Amino acid sequence: MNLLDALRARRLLAIIRGTDPEAAVRAALTLAEEGISLLEVSLTTPDAFGVLSRVRAELDADTDLGAGTVVTAEDATRAADAGAGFLVTPAITPGLTVAAERGLPLLCGALSPSEVVTAVQHGAVAVKLFPASLGGPRYLRALRDPFPTVPFVPVGGVDADAAREYLAAGAVAVGVGSPLLGDAASGGSLSDLRDRARRFRAIADEGVRPENAR
Repeated sequence: MNLLDALRARRLLAIIRGTDPEAAVRAALTLAEEGISLLEVSLTTPDAFGVLSRVRAELDADTDLGAGTVVTAEDATRAADAGAGFLVTPAITPGLTVAAERGLPLLCGALSPSEVVTAVQHGAVAVKLFPASLGGPRYLRALRDPFPTVPFVPVGGVDADAAREYLAAGAVAVGVGSPLLGDAASGGSLSDLRDRARRFRAIADEGVRPENAR
């Protein structure tokens, strides 16, 4: 897959993290049914590799599935073997090397300018600005001054209002966890998840991208 093209086109990465593997599978499939076609299963979810494998088997080719919270080289290898089409790290981790070896697109976590440079040097196709809530859209704008060509994906505390602000500030996409999933991946309401999915998808689809967005 071309992760950068997918981020640019869809503008929303749904992060699935919960306490119940069965519920996590149901939540992922529900999001796909609602047209959210860029999904990340966090490896902090129990039986995350099993969740990845099961969800991948159920999804059509138009939905892209990745593994998140990839910290170790073993995480990266097992996620790739389970069917992850891309990897997401919370920071500069050994997972970067495995992503390169396996030819998997990488969304690498970074916060400081030095970390942004390191992520790009290690082949990240985009930088996961994490935790984005520490600086907010104002910090993203500041980072984009010295790094105008780096695609940023803010993650961490991105609710509906913040999603609009980050996209307006030039984020290529936003990564959304609990404000979108709620408790659906832990056994909560799928009906409520559908409502939130429609709201976030509308935000991702609305308006014209800023001229300076990369």
